[in-house]
Amino acid sequence: MIKSQGIEKIALSIEEMESAELAARLGDEVADHFGPRDERPVCIVARDPQGSLVAGLNGVSHWRWLYVRHLWVDKPRRSRGLGRLLMAEAERLARARGCVGVYVDTFDSRAAAFYEGLGFARAGEIDGFPPGHARLFFRKPLQ
Repeated sequence: MIKSQGIEKIALSIEEMESAELAARLGDEVADHFGPRDERPVCIVARDPQGSLVAGLNGVSHWRWLYVRHLWVDKPRRSRGLGRLLMAEAERLARARGCVGVYVDTFDSRAAAFYEGLGFARAGEIDGFPPGHARLFFRKPLQ
């Protein structure tokens, strides 16, 4: 129990899963202050003739920006243009949704060079995350 500054009989608990109620309440406050997120998922996949996944992109558009959460290409198929194709399709979709930009983050310096080659600019970094590396953030305005 915590008893502090007029708050009495509050019980803290450690939960195994994120709280949907907590997310919804915070989401309501954020929407009240910044406007609705208009959040819509994005999933673009590439499959071989047998139907196996060979590349894909997951993300979400919100507040007129597209966040690329995951971009993956099967190792034997890298450096053949699949990543560029997926990102180009994501940008096309973002424009169709009225987005003004795309943002992405990575821990991988090769991926960082890939995004910079697509016209993304570094927007920030967190050194030591993960340990011994940095999390790099990129943005690209859409015109």
